[in-house]
Amino acid sequence: MGSDQSTSGRADGEPSSEVGGDLSGCSILVVDDNEQNLELIQAYLEDLGCPVRTAMDGQEALASVERELPDVILLDVMMPRMSGFQACTRLKGTPRTRDIPVIMVTALNEVGDVERAVECGADDFLTKPVNKLELLTRVRSLMRVRLLKRQLDQAMVEMRRLRETSSDWGKDGD
Repeated sequence: MGSDQSTSGRADGEPSSEVGGDLSGCSILVVDDNEQNLELIQAYLEDLGCPVRTAMDGQEALASVERELPDVILLDVMMPRMSGFQACTRLKGTPRTRDIPVIMVTALNEVGDVERAVECGADDFLTKPVNKLELLTRVRSLMRVRLLKRQLDQAMVEMRRLRETSSDWGKDGD
């Protein structure tokens, strides 16, 4: 069974400051009701050196995300209790989780399913059987985007702080 199982990663849990190379500070949540699929995707993702947590359905995924925000979520479409579409809609509709990249993983090949994934807010999608190179390339790319967004947010906070400090300084100097 999968439930917040980690396979590897940095002990300090801090994100890497280097966007281009080391992504070991990032974490990944893989959600699939099929344990063989979970194990296969986990094995593929070991090459990234990131902690990988798992969940067996959408409800378990949302609970896992509530406990600890991952940097990327791989979300199966067809699951019991709560589908990947429903879980993605919930994640993208919540301010705290809307910026987490979601990759929908599906055996469905219908154009309508891809459209529905996009409507739910999915950032990318993969079809089963998952190709290892394609999986690693897409996950790496979305983790880099996530890290860049985090760095941009930090820079914006710092700019606001500096602007407030400089405007306060000008008032005191008059």
